[in-house]
Amino acid sequence: MKIFRAYKTELAPDDVQIAALYNHAGAARFAYNWGLEWKSNVHEYNQLPHPRLKTPTAVDLHRELNRLKEGKLSWMYEVSKCAPQEALRDLDAAFSNFFAHRAGPPNFKSRKRGVGSFTLYGAISVRPAEIHLPRIGWVRLKEHRYIPSRAHINSVTVSARAKRWYVAVNVVEERKEPVTPPGPAVGVDRGLNSLAVVSDGTVLENPRVLRRYERKLRHLQRNLSRKKKGSSNRRNAREALARLNMRVRNTRLDPIQKFTTMLAKTKPVIGVEDLDVKNGRCLGRDLEAAAIQDPLVRVHPNHGGQVVPLDEEVLEVRAREKGCDAPRGAHLPL
Repeated sequence: MKIFRAYKTELAPDDVQIAALYNHAGAARFAYNWGLEWKSNVHEYNQLPHPRLKTPTAVDLHRELNRLKEGKLSWMYEVSKCAPQEALRDLDAAFSNFFAHRAGPPNFKSRKRGVGSFTLYGAISVRPAEIHLPRIGWVRLKEHRYIPSRAHINSVTVSARAKRWYVAVNVVEERKEPVTPPGPAVGVDRGLNSLAVVSDGTVLENPRVLRRYERKLRHLQRNLSRKKKGSSNRRNAREALARLNMRVRNTRLDPIQKFTTMLAKTKPVIGVEDLDVKNGRCLGRDLEAAAIQDPLVRVHPNHGGQVVPLDEEVLEVRAREKGCDAPRGAHLPL
């Protein structure tokens, strides 16, 4: 069967390529904000009692943007046409979700909140240690032989976080039907002292990453607040804080992803109980550290299994933990 899958890995660009990546991200951000202003003005104009104007689509905006490239926006010829074009399509989707009451109104994209991302398609190819991006060239990958070189590539999305660049490659793969792993069905109870307790006795302890880096985070945040706005020292302090926040995030996700992958490969049916904690205001840091966004839902179907959401009355998993008087045992009527 054919499936759509994304492979995300880190890039290792040189100085010239980093400048090109920044230019593409800036062009995508500019096109999005430019289209947002245009569509917002038309929407506000149509609220008045006079003949309505047609709301421009992504095609209309891209056509007008191409006309402006011949004049004051000639700098956009330095980047691929895909970056602004896909940004305008994303803006169209954002307005569609807003009018359908699925999301809030689109917001202005500020460079202060991050470089952002951009999407490319077309002449994209992959080698074991590098990837070819339109108008940028061959860029080295930090993880070799991870992205399949023979799969059909639909598009790539390049993003930045803490001055590190990542590429997500959307491919179409031929994959055999997954075989359901043998074994009994299990239930997973998410908690605070332990991130997850499986009915067969397996326990994922809470690493409490935020508490480990709490002192250093306070120091960097205090250091950032003392810097003058707009100065180079403030920019450097903000980048140092972003790097530490990324380390906290990656350290928190690593055991969760390994644990859920292990369950997906070895358990045919997994019942997941929602986390229900009273007085969560006093346990704010523990709740943040114990946040699991159900990666099982994304991983388990690829291995032939099934994830069943269960409420507290259906699933009861109790395990002895430190400071807990509950007896060890499990009751799982599936």
